Amino acid sequence: MTKSEKAFRTISEVSKELEVPAHVLRFWETKFPQVKPMKRGGGRRYYRPEDISLLRGVREMLHVDGFSIKGVQKALKEQGVKAITERSDGVPVVTSLVQQDVPVEAVAAATERADGPLPMSAAEKKALRKALDALVALRGSLIENGRAAA
Repeated sequence: MTKSEKAFRTISEVSKELEVPAHVLRFWETKFPQVKPMKRGGGRRYYRPEDISLLRGVREMLHVDGFSIKGVQKALKEQGVKAITERSDGVPVVTSLVQQDVPVEAVAAATERADGPLPMSAAEKKALRKALDALVALRGSLIENGRAAA
């Protein structure tokens, strides 16, 4: 017998569904106050479908996209629960990438879609250009130092 999509789930059911240990779900509750399972007598947790979608999005960002907990907290603050919940449906979350500690591969994956790159604001383009210029200058410096050492 399977539960309805709208049925509340226990922590063990959510743990199994998301392939995350129960203690990790409890830890995430401390880090992401937006996750608020209902607690019954004896402290037993019951997760609403919205909680599960949010947790799925958090898991995707942490385990697939390579975000840190701080990065996910920032995304929640900047874009809200809806953006993270949509991540569980495969929609990438794009934050102010220059200030994130996100691996380059995750940034590339998050900014590319099947129909092309996501549109960028002028400020984002300027920040990326500034970062690229700094990297090019650093590369030149490293090459020059390598020649001097040889």
